[in-house]
Amino acid sequence: MTMKSRPCGNFKSFGLYLMGSTALAATGTMTPAFAQTAPATPSAQPEAAASVETIQSITVVGTQRLEADTVRSYIRLRAGQPWTQVAGDQALKDLYATELFADVAVRNNAGAVVIEVRENPVVNRIILEGNKRIKNDKIEPEIKLAPRQIYSRSKVRADVARIVELYKRQGRFAAVVEPKLVQLDQNRVDIVFEITEGPKSKVQQINIIGNEKFSDGELRGEMVTKQARFYRLFSSGTSYDPDRLAFDQQKLRQFYLTQGYADFRVVSAVAELTPDKQDFIITYVVEEGDRYKFGDVKVESQIRDFDSERLTTTLRMKKGDWYDAKMVEDTVESLSETAGLFGYAFADVNPDFQRDKDTLTMGITFNVAESPRVFVERVDINGNTLTQDKVVRREFRLNEGDAFNSIQVKRTAERIKSLGYFQEDLEVEQEQGSGPDRIILSTNVEEKATGELSLSAGFSSIENFIFQGSIKQRNFRGLGQELRTNISYSSYSKSAEIGFTEPYLFDRSIAISGDIFRRDLNSFNFFNNQRNTTYEQATTGMQVRVGVPVNEYIYFQARYGLSQDDISLDANTFFSDPDGAGPLLPSCDPIIAGRFLCDALGKRVTSSIGYTLLYDDRDNRIRPTRGQSFGISQDFAGLGGDVKYVKTRINADKFWKPFGNFVFGLSLEGGYIHPLEDRGLTSEGIDDVRLTDRFYLGEPQMRGFDIRGIGPRVQRVFFQSQVVNGVAVNVPLTDRNQIQDDALGGRFYYLGRAELQIPLGSGARELGLRPSMFVDVGSVFDVTRPILQTVPQREVLSNGAQGAPLYYFVDSAGALQTSTTATNADGSARVAALRFEERFFGDSWKPRLSVGFGVNWNSPFGPFRIDIARALLKQEGDDTKLFTFNVGTQF
Repeated sequence: MTMKSRPCGNFKSFGLYLMGSTALAATGTMTPAFAQTAPATPSAQPEAAASVETIQSITVVGTQRLEADTVRSYIRLRAGQPWTQVAGDQALKDLYATELFADVAVRNNAGAVVIEVRENPVVNRIILEGNKRIKNDKIEPEIKLAPRQIYSRSKVRADVARIVELYKRQGRFAAVVEPKLVQLDQNRVDIVFEITEGPKSKVQQINIIGNEKFSDGELRGEMVTKQARFYRLFSSGTSYDPDRLAFDQQKLRQFYLTQGYADFRVVSAVAELTPDKQDFIITYVVEEGDRYKFGDVKVESQIRDFDSERLTTTLRMKKGDWYDAKMVEDTVESLSETAGLFGYAFADVNPDFQRDKDTLTMGITFNVAESPRVFVERVDINGNTLTQDKVVRREFRLNEGDAFNSIQVKRTAERIKSLGYFQEDLEVEQEQGSGPDRIILSTNVEEKATGELSLSAGFSSIENFIFQGSIKQRNFRGLGQELRTNISYSSYSKSAEIGFTEPYLFDRSIAISGDIFRRDLNSFNFFNNQRNTTYEQATTGMQVRVGVPVNEYIYFQARYGLSQDDISLDANTFFSDPDGAGPLLPSCDPIIAGRFLCDALGKRVTSSIGYTLLYDDRDNRIRPTRGQSFGISQDFAGLGGDVKYVKTRINADKFWKPFGNFVFGLSLEGGYIHPLEDRGLTSEGIDDVRLTDRFYLGEPQMRGFDIRGIGPRVQRVFFQSQVVNGVAVNVPLTDRNQIQDDALGGRFYYLGRAELQIPLGSGARELGLRPSMFVDVGSVFDVTRPILQTVPQREVLSNGAQGAPLYYFVDSAGALQTSTTATNADGSARVAALRFEERFFGDSWKPRLSVGFGVNWNSPFGPFRIDIARALLKQEGDDTKLFTFNVGTQF
């Protein structure tokens, strides 16, 4: 007698289907590659009890990896037992239940039982094909079958179901996963999951039935799910998600409850596939119910420190106002925080509702249950491996033995997150202590990498090619110290800097930091669309700072700086050489360079002492969403050195969320520099504040204007000879690109910014897009009016050496030069310089105004910022710019 389960098909070398494609797409289940056990054919006549055979032996054949005893251990048949058909069937079931065998047969030959098996293959590797939208690192954790495991159909079916579910969570309900088997030698197989991702299932339409008080558009605006439209290209809310469908029902209920509809309910929410099986249509059926007003609202407190009548007068809701469930929730939270402020950490606030359906009023009594005043028993810090406990503990605003204060607990969490060493969702948890009046404060931190090694290269519309390298450790030795070094290079600036900061000197609230730096800057102007270097400034120096907190939100910092500035001009361009053979004159030529540049030349030492007083309660210093800051700083130069002035700056910022997740920021700043020395040169058009110490304004501080595009400036307007009606005349060149423009800066400046950050869907946030709209207003002004130069064409302008006439001409490189002769060395006539006039513009306090929008994008190439701004208010001479961008990459 033979009992056997036979397969419906045989293994093939490649591409053996484990299931039919139709069944897979519809159900995600597998059509077995091997048929189930065939039912045993009953004997024509029952066997007589006397003819029952006894099992003499059990032999196992066909095994490759398993031992025969292992196979026998899976079944209940034993030698010496009677053989029955039921026992043989059970043996088949037991062996298949192990999922170790592809085929099993049980034969009984006169008491000699033979079990013939064919083992399931071993998985060699698992291959994913066709997945583009979801990468391997997202799918592989869903696959439980792994290399070197025994293959089984049930495990593959389960893996297929999990992969399909993963695609459904991404909104791809048409995804098909088809597993295939590739047979290898030594009874090994490769499993290939062929994935057809299909299009993303969108929400084509949202229908709402039963709403009378609010339109469909108003209610759709409250939902997270949005209808798929072309202008929602980057929104992830247009994809269908069953979890989001349930969340939108809660959003609808919350909206109606804030409008006074306390009986509102969602009767049903149905999502149906469109006829093409690609998108969904969602239909909500709602019952709005009646609208309620607040009835009598009061507070009843069992805590002795709380005056119930006084608390009642502070409630925001008043009798007769429309009922608002959000206001009730906020009131409960406010009363709990108030109790926590007085040390009652476990105060229980329960609103008692009195609904009157006849008058449509909702009376509320806020019951504040009696609770003991709580003290901090212990502060626990867990999870820190590198950071020392004291670094976290010193940010706690409460210590052991202090009375509990909920505001201080919240502030503690903000300060720890501001360190930047731990995860963003950090919280300070409150646990019951050893007694009812004891509480344990604990925080479970998860450390982040605090060391930064950055090499970046890119292109900027301001500085062209840019290279920067920096090394920074913000938590040096786990003590919260910062060690940093930075090197940068571009076409017009170079710098190197090294610095160190100790935030808690001798474990006290005293921060000390210092920097040593070298900065080389090439100032420039534009002429004929070419960027021309004017003066070069090399600064070498150091600065030491000491800061102490005055209180929780006020910070004071004092500093001392010592630096040397070396201002130089290109001698070949800006110095005169009358005889053409050298040496150069000892001073630059004001006709070529301008008096303001000639005055700036030389080496000067600046020794300054300064301070900053700052108030700051923003929730995040890098990307704030609420709070404000105000600061004033002054620097006094003249403690030795060659430069003497007082420079004062004031700045203020405020951030808040006007509605939803929109963040509105308002910033104001201004400054004034006052000279402490009278150089006696104002009669010569030279300001007492040197060119390099003044304020400048333009891109990137104020968008819509070019770099240093605002404020006092000298423009050289050139003239070109033209013949008009037979008469030679000099015509000014009006093209802005052909006007030489030099910014002079000013003593005063002010700048204001208003910016609205626009939230996007999660899809756009994942791309790192952060758009905003802005308005910038500002000005820089107040400088001594310079003495302006004028050069006639082909005329003697001054006398050179020994009284020889001095001529100005343009050399082969286009630079303005001087000579005592009107001819070149080969006897050819020199090209006379164009006549030019210097004009003074921009010294006005009147505001410049620009409006525009911009986008920050954390692109694959690095941070990218683009701004489009239009100047609405400007003064004569200002240099505007519509489009600016900045992009770089990291490697």
